[in-house]
Amino acid sequence: MPAAESCHSRSLSWLVKSCIPADPARHISVPVLCPTPQPPPPSSPPAPPISTLPDDLLLECLARVPRASLPPLPAVSRRFATLLASDAFLHLRRAHAHLRPSLLALSVSDNGCVPQALLRFESSVPVLEVAPLPLPPTLLHCGGSVFAHARAVVLGRDVFLIGRGATLRVDALTGAARACAPTLFPRKKFAAAAVGDRIYVAGGSARTAAVEEYDPEVDAWRVVGEAPRRRYGCAGASAGGVFYVAGGVAVSGEGARALEAHVCAGSVDALHVASGTWARPRALPGGGCVVGACGVGDHLYVVASHAVELSFWRWSGATGRGGDGRGWGGWVALEAPPMPRGSVGLSMAVRVAMAGLGTNRVAAVVSAAAVRGHNAGGGALEGMVLVYDIAGGKWSRAPDLPPGFRRAACAGVEC
Repeated sequence: MPAAESCHSRSLSWLVKSCIPADPARHISVPVLCPTPQPPPPSSPPAPPISTLPDDLLLECLARVPRASLPPLPAVSRRFATLLASDAFLHLRRAHAHLRPSLLALSVSDNGCVPQALLRFESSVPVLEVAPLPLPPTLLHCGGSVFAHARAVVLGRDVFLIGRGATLRVDALTGAARACAPTLFPRKKFAAAAVGDRIYVAGGSARTAAVEEYDPEVDAWRVVGEAPRRRYGCAGASAGGVFYVAGGVAVSGEGARALEAHVCAGSVDALHVASGTWARPRALPGGGCVVGACGVGDHLYVVASHAVELSFWRWSGATGRGGDGRGWGGWVALEAPPMPRGSVGLSMAVRVAMAGLGTNRVAAVVSAAAVRGHNAGGGALEGMVLVYDIAGGKWSRAPDLPPGFRRAACAGVEC
């Protein structure tokens, strides 16, 4: 091994000797300071979860959650579900200006899903939101035909979708849905509306003239009277404590062969709920056929078809009297809904679902299809949304409902 690489080389010995003084007394020891080990800083306690907050603070947080994020929250815990369903949550959300008049359209498909379309009027440009809702397990056997001609009725924040032998209750804010008691009599193309904290239905059956009342507190229906006429294909609305049943065909007689149909398309029957008495306002001027109705405040609004055109009317009946109701209130003609060319005619059938939006607007979802045996000729339409400004007296066009909302039931809600 070469000397340069040897551990006993002279150069290495010289280097070692040069570092050690010859006189040990002259050696100066340099103390080496070792740091004293310090105890670790105390760890900060973990942040408490949001569930530990008191109810009032938790409600304040939930009231600020965007609506699109609300549907999964009831599944977080039972406490969340209870707070979200409380009136305090609704009042806080309204106080923070997070509630807007909206149009909710519901349609039940055959695959056990409830597509919902929400048209929110947040600004000058309406915003359309679409989301699916699963059917409750108890209603999975119900196909789309059960709710094909369903009626949507609003009580508070809940929308009741009433079909033929099935009822669905949907929370307009969270989307939570559950099954409710069906009507006592199966009905189709009937009249339904809410008066106070009860729901009333009439018509839609050739076998009974019974008027049913639904109490959401006990989830039960009961018969409260009989309508003057058994109507089929009618529209329902409420205004000023009155339940209106308008349009359709009156069916009389007993038995399958004895039944007779009489056109009463322009007539209206009015039930004063407080007294339980019926009145018959004047028939719609011009012989029109009522195809849609809704109530806003003390006024009833109807859209009528005159074969080749549509008309729009307002009826005031807040202070009506019993009996035949003649001389009570009156019809006022308003601006007709603007319809695309060719969508209204002798060969077209027009359907209109109407709903009041707050106190100053009326929404109408219009659909037109060719009568069987005729060609639509390009005039068919589905889910066209029109909005009437009550103060301004003008119609405007809103975004159409997306495909898949054929025969959707519509209701005015706060979301």
